[in-house]
Amino acid sequence: MPWRETTDPYRIWLSEIILQQTRVAQGLPYYLAFTEQYPTVFDLANAEEEQVLKLWQGLGYYSRARNLHTTAKYIANDLHGVFPASYKELLKLKGVGDYTASAIASICYDEVVPVVDGNVYRVLSRYFNISTPINSTEGIKEFKKVAIEVMEQEEPATYNQAIMEFGALQCKPQNPYCIVCPLNDSCESLQKGTVTSLPVKLKKLKVKKRYFNYLIFLVDNKHTVIRQRIGKGIWQNLYEFPLIESDNEVKLEYVEEHEILKESMSASSRNVTVYEEEFKIHKLSHQHLYTRFYIIRTNKSPKLDDSCQMIPIDKIKEYPVPVLLGNFIDSFFKV
Repeated sequence: MPWRETTDPYRIWLSEIILQQTRVAQGLPYYLAFTEQYPTVFDLANAEEEQVLKLWQGLGYYSRARNLHTTAKYIANDLHGVFPASYKELLKLKGVGDYTASAIASICYDEVVPVVDGNVYRVLSRYFNISTPINSTEGIKEFKKVAIEVMEQEEPATYNQAIMEFGALQCKPQNPYCIVCPLNDSCESLQKGTVTSLPVKLKKLKVKKRYFNYLIFLVDNKHTVIRQRIGKGIWQNLYEFPLIESDNEVKLEYVEEHEILKESMSASSRNVTVYEEEFKIHKLSHQHLYTRFYIIRTNKSPKLDDSCQMIPIDKIKEYPVPVLLGNFIDSFFKV
């Protein structure tokens, strides 16, 4: 892993933001792409947001990319390219939480601050037999306190990376190798038979179902219509096709009679078909999107609101879109 071979705070910060809620195998190609296209924080700061979002496309949780860009501009312009050199100052950066600040401070500046990620939670909860939920306010405080108490003082960077590796390779979530574990003589959960029940995690919120019905306009087979998502919901500032969101599954007739389509053009000047009957189900952390695509073939320009724009079909892949739409574009638009 290339970020293990450097103490450059820019590259450590970049890797930590990419790896938030992302597996290493998935994040590595993005890290390599970002460091190639933006080798310094100044290069990233000078990029357009759309370029950053396009390079991020497919990683999800796009607020990370927006925060990454905002913070790069702050460091480049306000701090003259110099990263804060302490845990407390790093915490003030947008998009940087306890884990990321601890990682940068310990790896880059040898500050004695523990990194507490999922692997560390698992090691500490099992070794000390702690049943406090790791995603509760009480648990976060308790585990941070324990982590500080057992922290190696002389080599904090090596210690933090070692305990994370230990959790990933030895004290695994399922079927940990307790028989050959070097800590098995003193592991409290092993002695008490609670290894498989730790760490404890509170149940997630109920997943919400949303139904997305996208309108794919094909104007003379040369142009289509897109719009940019705004507001604080999912996919902020990414592009999508005109959307009809419904509370439940709808039929083709519902889409044909919807005001968005009726007001855009007359029924006689359009032909509407369903691309695929089966839903494309896109799973996010607290919501599942049940998606269908409706193809509208016409030789007339639709009359849509100002949020929409008509673009040449051969330019569609230049716009940053959610991975759900990226997959559709790759399969439908052969450009």
